[in-house]
Amino acid sequence: MGLATRPVTFPKNLCRHLRPNRLDSDPQIAFRGAAPVEPASITVPRVNVSNDKQIVIQFVGFYLEGQQYAFRIDQIQEIVILGKVTRVPNVPPFVEGVSNLRGSIIPIINLREMMGMNSRPGDAETRTVVVNVGERTIGCMVDAVSQVVRIPHDDIQDPPETVLADGADYITGFATVDDQLVVLLDADLLLNSERLKSM
Repeated sequence: MGLATRPVTFPKNLCRHLRPNRLDSDPQIAFRGAAPVEPASITVPRVNVSNDKQIVIQFVGFYLEGQQYAFRIDQIQEIVILGKVTRVPNVPPFVEGVSNLRGSIIPIINLREMMGMNSRPGDAETRTVVVNVGERTIGCMVDAVSQVVRIPHDDIQDPPETVLADGADYITGFATVDDQLVVLLDADLLLNSERLKSM
């Protein structure tokens, strides 16, 4: 069974913030322009899509070290380009600091470092995916945001037991999108308090 994908295109004034060559139109996406004192942001809809035949799950894809990962769209609050991140002492290396997101102070986590990848400086494509984990809001720095995809539940493959053996229970499955394997992550499991405290 083929994958049902529906990429997104962003307005021209936001194209500099995203990767327009990988995105097409989606009328459900709402946008907020970047005010001078606020980060440019994209609000992601919290919707679950289904049809008469099977459940279709929406994900937002992003890149780390050239590999595409994805969070469920209902776990994402928005995608932003952050301005200043304030460093704080005595935190794990993967915690970049905190940022003021429209009056709310949120922690900013470097997903590259948290997942054991080599660190790299941010560039024009670096984004922060703001996720809701329980009652907490956390910003996750990623190399780039790729696209919104709709994946039929039946096309998601369970992770092998060897992958989960090392505590990687936050990997919920794998799917092929545009001939590329996408690693599906559960933000609640990846960023829960117990896991962060143990790292």
